Amino acid sequence: MSARAEVPWAEKYRPKTIDEVVGNPEAKKAFVAWLNAWLAGKTPEKKAALLYGPPGCGKTSLVHAAANQLGLELIEANASDVRTSEALKRRVLRAATEGSLSGARGKIILLDEVDGLNPREDAGGLDTILEIIRVSRHPVVLTANDPWDPRLRDLRNVCELIEFKKLGVREVTKVLADICRREGVQCDPSVLKAIAENSEGDLRAAINDLQAVAAGRRSVSLEDLEMLGYRAKQLSMFEVVRQVLTAKRPEAARAVLSMPSLDYEMLMQWLNENIPYQYSPSAVAIADAYDALSKADIMLARIKREQAWTLLPYALDLMTAGVASAREKPPFKFVKYSFPFKLRALSSTKDVREERLRIARAIARACHVSTRTALIEVVPYLKLIYEGDPQRGRKLVESLGVPGDAFARAFGVAVQERRAAAAAETRRGPSATRSARRRA
Repeated sequence: MSARAEVPWAEKYRPKTIDEVVGNPEAKKAFVAWLNAWLAGKTPEKKAALLYGPPGCGKTSLVHAAANQLGLELIEANASDVRTSEALKRRVLRAATEGSLSGARGKIILLDEVDGLNPREDAGGLDTILEIIRVSRHPVVLTANDPWDPRLRDLRNVCELIEFKKLGVREVTKVLADICRREGVQCDPSVLKAIAENSEGDLRAAINDLQAVAAGRRSVSLEDLEMLGYRAKQLSMFEVVRQVLTAKRPEAARAVLSMPSLDYEMLMQWLNENIPYQYSPSAVAIADAYDALSKADIMLARIKREQAWTLLPYALDLMTAGVASAREKPPFKFVKYSFPFKLRALSSTKDVREERLRIARAIARACHVSTRTALIEVVPYLKLIYEGDPQRGRKLVESLGVPGDAFARAFGVAVQERRAAAAAETRRGPSATRSARRRA
């Protein structure tokens, strides 16, 4: 038994064919149809497929099984581990443009966990993935738990989105029973069901738990499950918001804080956007929820300003249990939540904000001040000068190492310049305007 335990059962019993992949029949059908179009020589409209859903629902296993069944060479990289653009180019880009060296009928490129890329470590990682998709001669498959991050917008636009849902208890239990039969372990159905329920639909986690409790045993009882603690599941932001806003008890709302990678600042934005939809028409519930959320916002600002991180648990309690404790909440109703408008706006203005920041940095270097000082104290005066006297303003801006057109475009000077010209024509009067037109 101990010898077998050296090999992770999740790998040992990974599906070898597409039919062996458990659950999600619609997702499997959509993926196979997309992949068959590639294999038939008909490049699909979307050259890449993005498989998304909670952990352990079969996304990666389906790609492995398809490669094995169809005789394709699998080129795999975990995007959250290979984080830099250089590493991605070295590991994947060349392979995506060349034929198979192993004699296989083709290749399939798999980039796992693309939502784990960190732009602070290398802002070029996503651009490199987009380049891989653009130049690849082979099907490219990406996986993600949550694909709705604004950073992944460009990636979503070029991918066929295929949703995987978490597996049911029966599906997980059936797989566990088959593994027990193969390993010669006696396990009561109630034990398998308990492991499946504890895994929250994560088949990989359930298999790992089964292997842990079965290590060194020929039979497993309910008492043996005491070594398994509560497993915090990773939910999408839609599910997190719904759990907070529809919780009947504060403890249920606070349970989202045990998630492995909860972005509480993102949660603030989602709650702020969707409280009115879930708590309407109760004005009291909406007011109470926003009161708790505003206090959490104030506390988070103080935490950052004063580096008082001991206050963070109180802010998190306010935005979860505090919001869920609103009075006069209406009965439960299904609500389609909206993506936060603020995040959409920031995403749509990203290029303009980055251009302004680049200009401010150039001005800061020329004036020997900080970028913040350049934005707050220098740029407004430059803009006023440019609007009042465009020729002089352009020369002044360019003397600081910034192209005049770029400054005008980034800070809206051109619009003001046209308005000033129109106002000047109005002041000269219609006769002067007609004379100017005749001269022209």
